[in-house]
Amino acid sequence: MRIDVLTLFPDMINACLHESILGRACNKGILEINAVQIRDFTENKQRQVDDYPYGGGYGCVMMAQPLKSALDYVKAQGGDGLRRRVIYMSPQGRTLTQSLAREYVANYDNLILVCGHYEGVDERFIEECVDEELSVGDFVLTGGEIAAMAVADCVCRMVPGVLSAEECFTGESHWDGLLEYPQYTRPEVWEGRSVPEVLQGGNHAEIELWRRRKMLERTMTKRPDLFEKFTPDKSDAELLAAIERDAKRPKIKEPVALRPCEEGDVETVCLFFRQARNYMKKHGLDQWQDNYPNEASVMEDIAKKQGYVITCGGRPEAYFCLSTEEEDYYSLITDGKWQQSGPYAVIHRCCVSAALKGSGLSRIMFKYAEELAREAKVQSIRFDTHRKNKPMQALGAKMGYSFRGNLLLPDPGEGHDPRRQGFEKLLK
Repeated sequence: MRIDVLTLFPDMINACLHESILGRACNKGILEINAVQIRDFTENKQRQVDDYPYGGGYGCVMMAQPLKSALDYVKAQGGDGLRRRVIYMSPQGRTLTQSLAREYVANYDNLILVCGHYEGVDERFIEECVDEELSVGDFVLTGGEIAAMAVADCVCRMVPGVLSAEECFTGESHWDGLLEYPQYTRPEVWEGRSVPEVLQGGNHAEIELWRRRKMLERTMTKRPDLFEKFTPDKSDAELLAAIERDAKRPKIKEPVALRPCEEGDVETVCLFFRQARNYMKKHGLDQWQDNYPNEASVMEDIAKKQGYVITCGGRPEAYFCLSTEEEDYYSLITDGKWQQSGPYAVIHRCCVSAALKGSGLSRIMFKYAEELAREAKVQSIRFDTHRKNKPMQALGAKMGYSFRGNLLLPDPGEGHDPRRQGFEKLLK
């Protein structure tokens, strides 16, 4: 790709376009970028390039002759075999877009960018010599140089070989009509803000799905004008449906903290239990339907120092028990086996308030439980749930737990289903 910039300020162009990535591409011969001094093509001793406008008015207008002579010189230097386009940088032109830049890369070998100055250029030069007027936005600059550099940079970075791989620009903002996903680097936590967990997990399929979703969300929020023009495919439509569902979910808007459960929390925790029982009954789950767990369960957890509440803004909004005691019925697992036989912790009686159900607080709860398990020096963490409790099973899968086998509760209550499924996660 050859870029010729006709300008009164070639040093300005060279200082920008012969540095960094484009400069290295020029050194390799992938790009050729020339800044041509229009003043060198004047036909008077004063090297005058402008004169007063016919009809009067402020300022001066660049004359057609120096511009035409500079253009002829550039064309002669480039030769006759190039697919060439002469572009005048003007606020009256169509606006540069990523798709237009892609057209330039695909269809032309040589772009000649003409930079006006003062009050513009003689209209006859535009009519006679220019293929297209191009703008970088609905505003006016003192000259065309900044706009020309923006065009050159946008176009040249897509020339094969300039960047290390095509993916360096195909995944960025505007390539397919969407804005780019957010980026993060080290450290993992900065100013109390953490890198999203999915980016640390190493699951490339999940990362790509997360990035695509963020592209959709960002475009919808930041550039609704772009999103109106975007045509989603089937997979995008599914993500958009998920985004719409999640938008209706409750949000955690206050600081979250973990603390041991206290007797003053028991009434509130029992309310969470009742809410969870009602939810399970509504969805046909024969779990927690025999007045379990209850106040006695919480009091026992408190006595054993294994009951915890998660607060939001100081208010209890979730509860769980983390026990390091061995469960006898876990040793009777069938249709599978546990991953290791050493010390383990078990999550019991976990629930979130109805007000924050679906907010992501369950995932936070599991993270807290894992932190406590690591502090207890156990090798793994386990939980069991009803075979039809798909939300709990899905949560476990998201948090890295694997299904290990089937279990039978020793005392589920008369007439209640004793069948459970066991899940486990190894702790590093």
